[in-house]
Amino acid sequence: MDEKRKVLVIGGGPGGYVAALRAAQLGAEVTLAEKEKLGGTCLNVGCIPTKAILHPAGLLSEAKEAEAMGLSLKVHAVDWEKVQAYKNGIVEKLTGGVGALLKAAGVKVIYGTASFIRPKTVLIRSEGKEEIGEWDRIIVASGSEPAVPPIPGLRESRNVIDSTEALSLPELPKTLLVLGGGVIGVEFACAMQALGVQVEILEALPRITPPLDGEIAAELAARLRSQGVKLNLSHKVTKVEDTDEGVKVTVEAEGQEKTFTAEKLLCCVGRRPYTAELEPEAGGLKTERGRILVNEVLETAVPGVYAIGDCTGQIMLAHTASAQGETAAENACGKTPHVYDPAAVPSCVYSIPEAAGAGLTEEQIKEKGIPYHVGKFPMSANGRALIADGGKGFVKVLVGDELNEVLGVHIIGHAATELIAEAALAIGMEATAEEVTGTIHAHPTVSEAVREAFLASENRALHIPNKRRRS
Repeated sequence: MDEKRKVLVIGGGPGGYVAALRAAQLGAEVTLAEKEKLGGTCLNVGCIPTKAILHPAGLLSEAKEAEAMGLSLKVHAVDWEKVQAYKNGIVEKLTGGVGALLKAAGVKVIYGTASFIRPKTVLIRSEGKEEIGEWDRIIVASGSEPAVPPIPGLRESRNVIDSTEALSLPELPKTLLVLGGGVIGVEFACAMQALGVQVEILEALPRITPPLDGEIAAELAARLRSQGVKLNLSHKVTKVEDTDEGVKVTVEAEGQEKTFTAEKLLCCVGRRPYTAELEPEAGGLKTERGRILVNEVLETAVPGVYAIGDCTGQIMLAHTASAQGETAAENACGKTPHVYDPAAVPSCVYSIPEAAGAGLTEEQIKEKGIPYHVGKFPMSANGRALIADGGKGFVKVLVGDELNEVLGVHIIGHAATELIAEAALAIGMEATAEEVTGTIHAHPTVSEAVREAFLASENRALHIPNKRRRS
């Protein structure tokens, strides 16, 4: 960078704080405005605290299966207060770490609400003070908020909670309805069911977890049912009412009206870009249905002003925001323009068992008309997965016919969210099936299942009969 640029980052979530750190590394004078807590939704009320509850829930689920391994374990009770304390401790450690990193990098942090008053000029309100400043470059990372559908009675009900409230319930309910079978809804359903709550999911679509490959989603649905979670698919919620015992939900299914009751209704129907108080139009930014529009280098309609993460309404994932944060910071600081490519972004569901995918799903490949073939390998044939959880799930790979290139990898089973990094690397490098199978995978590891799935796509699997499926 030829000159010391003044860079403002709006939002201290996983996109914003990473952008601030990268811009500081590149020699910029960086200010970060955060209206609440560093770490944003992800660290405070999203990814991290959710997984901090899912982890003990998973241990409880494993304890119930331990007898088959020769262990007789008894869990006397779930101490929800201690689970909350464990979760809060993790959150505090990580958010404190973010603050320390920003301080060490020389980033000035202002706790306040930022809003544009004209292009590249921002007003920051904090603790009764107002500060107006002009910056050479601005990176907007204002994040998202839970979406609330216009269902009669939903907003008014005292027994309807969102994902943030679910993380800090004073006590666990005996029964829980989950509105929405997406990633957030499924993760909470798994955790709560394992902790002893009777959970039912109400989903308007005929399947759960739409971002996942269809076969993976179907297997996940079967696993949820085996754990006791009740799935009510193609059930459209039409009304919500409070009762003396909790909440009553009216749905429409197959032309019939049905009702469900529970102590609480958890609303998990997705998230929407958060731009309240930002006044993007005053800053010259163009928006569409609340999301800030950007080009391939993440620049808005105003040169030198970038937007990243959930506020752009694209892929709403923490690791997407972080990757975009690095890209935007480098572009803002004068490096050779870097185009953000979402092709290899992995999607993860921290369910029991985990599920993950990278690249195209089989449905997307069919829609695009790409000739392809499929390789599948069951976790039950992998020694490490068999030891860990009985070998639940499988690895599915999608390979192009023309170049034998990796089009997509989809996994359900033990350590799926860790294994998917190899798939993302392969897709990002435009690797072929031969390049993956030519890589020696350590034994015994679950990663061997990935290589075996690619071997199966070439009709030369070693540890299962070959049944390669073509498009």
